[in-house]
Formats: sequence, C-alpha cells, structure tokens
Amino acid sequence: MTPLAPAAAGRDDFLGHPKGVYVCFFTEMWERFSFYGMKALLLLYLTKYHLFADGAGYDLIGAYGGLVYCVPVIGGVLADRWLGMRKAVVFGGLLLVAGHAGMALEGAAATMDAGVVTRDEGALRTMYVSLALIVMGVGFLKPNITGIVGRLYPAGDPRRDGGFSLFYAGINLGALLASLVCGYLGETLGWKYGFGAAGIGMLLGLAMFIWGQRYLHGHAEPPSPAALRAPVWGVPREWLIYAGAALGVLPVAWLMWAAANGAFALGGEFSLALALMLLVLAVVMTWFLWFIATQCTPVQRRQMLALMALILMCLVFFTLYEQTYGSWVMFTDRMLTKDLFPSLVQPASVVVWSDSLAANVALFFGSAPWSTWALVAMPLSFVIASRWSERSAHPGRPRVLFLGTAVLMVMLVLRDSLVLPQTAGSLTYLGAMFLVVLAPLFAWLWATLGRRGRDPSKPVKGALGLLFGGLSFIPLALAAQQVGATGMVASVWWLVLAYLLLEIGEMCLAPVSLAAVTELSVPRVVSSMMGMWLLATAFSETLAAQFGKLAAMDVPADGALDITHAATGFADLFWLMMWIGLGCAAVALLASPWLRRAMHATD
Repeated sequence: MTPLAPAAAGRDDFLGHPKGVYVCFFTEMWERFSFYGMKALLLLYLTKYHLFADGAGYDLIGAYGGLVYCVPVIGGVLADRWLGMRKAVVFGGLLLVAGHAGMALEGAAATMDAGVVTRDEGALRTMYVSLALIVMGVGFLKPNITGIVGRLYPAGDPRRDGGFSLFYAGINLGALLASLVCGYLGETLGWKYGFGAAGIGMLLGLAMFIWGQRYLHGHAEPPSPAALRAPVWGVPREWLIYAGAALGVLPVAWLMWAAANGAFALGGEFSLALALMLLVLAVVMTWFLWFIATQCTPVQRRQMLALMALILMCLVFFTLYEQTYGSWVMFTDRMLTKDLFPSLVQPASVVVWSDSLAANVALFFGSAPWSTWALVAMPLSFVIASRWSERSAHPGRPRVLFLGTAVLMVMLVLRDSLVLPQTAGSLTYLGAMFLVVLAPLFAWLWATLGRRGRDPSKPVKGALGLLFGGLSFIPLALAAQQVGATGMVASVWWLVLAYLLLEIGEMCLAPVSLAAVTELSVPRVVSSMMGMWLLATAFSETLAAQFGKLAAMDVPADGALDITHAATGFADLFWLMMWIGLGCAAVALLASPWLRRAMHATD
C-alpha cells in the first residue's frame, strides 16, 4: 500500500488538533465499538445462553481480557522493529473483523435437564477461535494506533495532553455506542445481532484508517522497508510475521478453552493463560531492566522508572474499573432496576422474522437503536468537513457541519438512553457516557490550571484517579446492603452515581498516563512501552476476574436466588475494592514528589 499524498500545507489542523488525530479517533472509536460491544455481552452470553456457572464465566473473561491486553506487548515490538504502525494496524484490523464475525455464530442455546447442562460444543469451539482472533487483532492494532497519536504532535507541544484527552473520548464514544447498540441488540433481537454489529463496526474502522493515511504524514511507516522485505527462512520477514500471528491463533484458542473448562489450572486458579502472561511479564521486565541499565542516559533512566510507576497505578485502577464488565454487570442484572426514567420507556415490540431478506433487514433497522446512525454520521461528517476545509475559504462552515452532527449524535444517544428498555449489558454505556461528557471539561480544566501554574503533576492526577476509583464502590456497597435488608431490588441510580465517581477517576489518570508513555519513553521504544502499559491492563483484567469470583454464585435450575446471601457477597466485594483503591491512592500521593522530580530530571 502506497501512502497518499500529504494534506495541503497549513490546512492540517481541525478544531485545534492535527487531522490525523481525528483519523485515529474514529478508527479507535469503531475498534472500541466492536471490542466493548462484544465485551458488554460476553459474560451475560456465557451465563444466560450457554449456561456457564459464574466462576467459569469469570475465568474465561479474565483469561480473554488478560491475553487481549498482553499480546500488544509483542505487537508493539514488531511494529517498532519491522512492521511499522500502519501495517500493524491494518493487519490487526483484519484479524478483528474475522474474530467478531465468528462471534456472531452463536449456535444452539444450552439446555439443563436434571441439573445436567448440554451445550453446543461446535459453537463454543467457534467462540474460542473467534476470541483468539480478537486477541491477536488487538495485539497488533491497539498499541500502534495510540503511538501514532503521540507522533502527530511536535516535542513540547502543549496540545499533547488535550489531544490524548480527545483520543480517549473517541475510545469512550465507541464504548458508549457499543453498549447502547450491541448491548441492546444482543439481549433483545438475539446475541448474534449484537456480536454481528460489533464486527461491522470494526470493518468500518479499518476503512476509516486506510482512507486517512494522508493525514498521518508518514509517521506510521516501517522503520526499515529493506529489513521488512529481507528473507528469513526463505520467506520475506513481513509475511513470516503475518503467518506466525495466524498460527498463534490456535494455541490462544486452546487457552480460551482451558480457561472456560478449568483445565490444567493449579489449585483451580492458576490457569495456563495466567502462566503465559507471567512469562511475557518476565521477558518484558528483563528487557526493560536491561534497556534502562545499558541504553539510557541518567535522565532517561529516571523518566522511564517514573513512567513505570504510573503504569503500576494504571494496573491498580483498571483492576477496579474492570469490575464494570464483571461483578457490576452481574449485580445490575440480578439486583438493580434497569430504566432511569421508567415512565418514558417504550416497551420493546415482539420481533418476528420472516423468510424475506428485505423484510428482515427493514425489521432490523426499524428495531435497532437510533444511535446506530450516529456510528456512520459522525465519521462521515469528519470526512466531508476535512476535505471541505482544504478547499473552502470559510473554514468555519466545515466546523459547523461537524459540530452540528455531534449535537445530533448526542440527541440520538439521549433518546436511546431514555426511551429504550435497558438491560445489564446496555447500561454499561453509563461509564462511556460520563467519559465523553467529562473529557472536554477535563481538557479545559487542565489547560486553565496550566495557564495559572496550578496544573497538578501527572503523579498527583494518578493518585486522584485511584481515590475516585475506590470511592465509586461505596454506592454499590450501600445498594447491596439495601437489597440484603429488604429483599427488593435497588434503584439503578446507585449505579449511575458509582459510574460518575469511577469516570472522574479515569479522566484524572488514564489520558495523562497515555500521554506520559509518549512523553517519557525513549523515542525508539514508544510502541514497546505502550505495550507495557497494556500489559498492566492485562493483569488488571485477570485480577478483576479473580476478585469478581468472590461474589460468584451458582444459580439454581429454577432461577431462584438466595438474594440475601448473594447481596452480602456483593457488598463484601465492593467494600474490599473500595479499601484497595483508597489505600493505593494514599501510597501514590506520598510517592508523587519523587515521581514529579524524576519526570523533569536534568543532568
């Protein structure tokens, strides 16, 4: 693929940021739409459709979530050394499209007879392979699309933090639409429609990235095309990398099967997937220690160590955060009301499919959330506005088009959140909604404080993130205690308050830590360090699943829960997570003066 000619000089900015950032924004929006759309459904799909026990469901999502963020370490290294970010993103996107398409093959629902569960094993094998394809795809796409954003800003550009906040809003816009669209479709029209919509979203994201190459200005190209073409064992190195990744799908699929079935697990907890993650961690840490000891100046060494401390804060925070797709989903499904304003909700109509393809397509679009159209309208408006701005003598008009479409999107999302009957899966949109709302507020806040010389340092922001992450569990713990005392489901507004606190914490910590990876890393290992950041997220996924199992329960065949016992388990888990968040926040705050000096160290 030959990169397109660069955008016209002097016309590369749009709303104060390089247009390439928006290309990455929408590519990541659709990638996160596909990823979180599937994730919002996965645990519910396993426990409701295939009748997995809670513990087995947590084990599978923990292994999947861990590996999906572990493999990017390898993808980042391959991009740094040979592939370049563009080729890595395109290859990863193709794997993701295939994986999400496979998830749409749901097979037959499991049945239970006299306590014995019969499952569609063929559909489950397809699911394991599909999850493995997604793991590999994210491994190539995720660290490299983020690394491109950092390279679009010159060194010392004050817009960098704001740009990462904008990029992070794209991630969460995708997550928001994923929950409302995929989460709703999966639990109303059928699981395959939710998973299928996720796959279509990834295909559109790949198309956006290929279209926007001209705005990346060569920052994503291979570092040495000759080395990439060089033969290894008689095969060009590039094709050897692709073949190795494709072959790697099978052992990863086997690890998914082992996690779901408790096979080869030491003590029932130490799975093969976790063993692989620990092996990757050992290799990566060995490389990291060698690199800072032999390849860095004293200033670079201190900065890299400070970056590692920020990454550790992210590990703790996302261990708290990932409860939203585990214990929070199960708690919502079993013990909370679902609709924010019940009087506004329109009951879902019964969908009856026919033999006519045209009629079924019309029925699908007539039943789908209106937010579905925002998935196409927002990126399309950017494509039109960016080209228009290069030709128009009135740059304000393209901006009006783009911002007007954004307002329309907000109205569609608001309509769906109020009118559609919500489910435990669709309510995961609350986190992303708060992040999309908070992102511009925090970008303004940090810029305003910066102009006054009062912008908190990155370590202090990290400590604040952990503080709010811990506080977010208090509303849910109180709700669980209320359910246990009354035997009645609690209000969904406890969940709304929990998400608000959690996302304030995420806005304090996550965007600035992403910016720190590109700011504090030695330039030639930016993608590798982004992989390290994602490796921390990998362990947070696995740890979150293990914590979630503390509140796991086996639902009887008749579906009757011991609600008091179940509520007590959730309350105990939520109070524990609160203390973990608050304790780590205190440690991070105490360490922040040293970290701040290390980040700005001079010889």
